[in-house]
Amino acid sequence: MPRLRTLTVAANLSLALLVLSSGLHAASPPNFIVVFIDNFGNGDLGCFGSTVHRTPNVDRLAAEGRKFTSFYVASGVCTPSRASLMTGCYPRRVNLHVSDKNSAVLQPVAAKGLNPSEVTIAEVLKQQGYATACIGKWHLGDQPAFLPTRQGFDEFFGIPYSDDMTKDHKPDVWPELPLMRNDQVIEAPVDRDYLVKRCTEQAIDFIERNRQRPFFLYLPHTMPGSTSHPFSSPAFRGKSANGDYGDAVEELDWSTGEIMATLARLGLDDRTLVVWTSDNGAPNRNPPQGSCAPYKGYGYDTSEGAMRVPCIMRWPSKIPAGTTCDQLASTMDLLPTFGRLAEAPLPDHRIDGHDIRPLLFDSPCAKSPWDNEGFFYYRMDQLQAVRSGPWKLYLPLANKYQTLGRKAAPSKAELYDVRNDVRETREVSAENPAVVRRLLALADQAREELGDMDRDGRGQRPAGLVENPQPLQP
Repeated sequence: MPRLRTLTVAANLSLALLVLSSGLHAASPPNFIVVFIDNFGNGDLGCFGSTVHRTPNVDRLAAEGRKFTSFYVASGVCTPSRASLMTGCYPRRVNLHVSDKNSAVLQPVAAKGLNPSEVTIAEVLKQQGYATACIGKWHLGDQPAFLPTRQGFDEFFGIPYSDDMTKDHKPDVWPELPLMRNDQVIEAPVDRDYLVKRCTEQAIDFIERNRQRPFFLYLPHTMPGSTSHPFSSPAFRGKSANGDYGDAVEELDWSTGEIMATLARLGLDDRTLVVWTSDNGAPNRNPPQGSCAPYKGYGYDTSEGAMRVPCIMRWPSKIPAGTTCDQLASTMDLLPTFGRLAEAPLPDHRIDGHDIRPLLFDSPCAKSPWDNEGFFYYRMDQLQAVRSGPWKLYLPLANKYQTLGRKAAPSKAELYDVRNDVRETREVSAENPAVVRRLLALADQAREELGDMDRDGRGQRPAGLVENPQPLQP
């Protein structure tokens, strides 16, 4: 009898432990994957209207998740856009709206970078025990103090800046384009034909190694990139209906399929939130390559085509499948939203992004938290437009930047309903003077907090700076 009682107690204890273990597993925080494409327009995906690119894997992601059709980056160019995603802040707040040379993006051997005192998504999630990796293009500073491994990432594999920043452009200043693992250059120059393939393999390896713990995979792909002739591996070269650009797009779609197949194979689908978006719209090239349709404009400015990017979020059993949300959301929202989902403390300094869980999970999606305070379109140091609800006001400016070289010309106030008139065909400021006044007042508030041109904002924080920056060498 004592032995039977002992066995019964042991069985009950085992059952209790099993129930407890199951409860802990059910309550475990989700994995996060952010796929961030370089220079990629809204009209480049089949699920967003492309008729020239074959993107079945991303299209399936949309069918199984939610499309966001008013999703914005905080800048139309690379460095400031990436800074805002990492920190949840407008680029001007963290002073990465311009480079150390007052140009639009950081270049190799830059003295400036993301300040290590800023709190990144990776650092927020590491508080909860997440494994973190950045695989692809960084572009937030190439000096040791600014690299991903100093900004909350356990691992880095990729290039520190844009794929077009090669030695042949500035042979006396820039090094060969380096491929890095963590803080070491392992190849220079890297073979750009294989970057998407190799980054995909590294991403799969990271997922496999960390499948038993929560992880954050930031996959900022290097393509289509900044060159007029994007690179792709031989398996995709010459296979699309849109030249080099289309070949790169279709390899990126393949990469997405490989990532999703890995999640399914490892049983991680229901535990993983996948976000698929881009850092800015496709550039305007002749002949045309990428498409920002149906929006007006192209990458690198403050047009809808530049800053309103494709976005899909998928989390089976959590995000309603096959749905669309047209409420305003931004890459700045990812940090606070991920933090809340992981039950992690958020930064104790001010951020600009919002917790948008209701936009992800409610059906229909909730009203945007951006509508009351406004969303601000900066081109480098200049505030050029404001959006609130359906309305976008292009500000009246005496010297509006027309190019990244700051060629300027006067501009008048123009108001559009960018929710219902997505092509901006009807200017309606005269019919809506109260809306214009309200958006002008929001612009004044932005100037106070974030600054404008040479006027500093009270909420700006310093970027990181180093003395005597050195080129990255093997």
